Amino acid sequence: MIDFLNNFPFWASITAILFAQFIKVPIQFIATSKLDWSLVTSTGGMPSSHSAAVTALTTAIALETGLNSSLFAVSAIFAIITMFDATGVRRQAGEQAIVLNKLVADFTKFMEEAKVWQQKPDHEKRKELKELLGHKPIEVLFGGLTGIVIALVMNYFWVK
Repeated sequence: MIDFLNNFPFWASITAILFAQFIKVPIQFIATSKLDWSLVTSTGGMPSSHSAAVTALTTAIALETGLNSSLFAVSAIFAIITMFDATGVRRQAGEQAIVLNKLVADFTKFMEEAKVWQQKPDHEKRKELKELLGHKPIEVLFGGLTGIVIALVMNYFWVK
């Protein structure tokens, strides 16, 4: 158990996730003047916590085992796949969710005229899909940079 508590790559990655999720709130506030604490637990947004996590993990592993280790290679490939997926498949799923939510809204408006529809509870009338699934490339870039910086700073202070 003590070994796990001293696992620098694990703690660097967890710290990067928490920092990236928390920093979304003030960044959004600066951009929109709206304070939205739900961003702390949401997906998407600036910076990407997924990217921060995998780059912090990869950087910490590189610092511990070196750039020529197999563990670093596995972690680097994992990071690349995760970051590519954040801007690719997950982003496209978010775009599709926007279109589907619009279709549902239009369909709901049409159905409001039907007598049966009026008798249903509100939660059954409309279910929105999560639209912030993926990231813009700039969000992934800053998430990645966040993870690297956090791992380097933590490494400086980490007690070995």
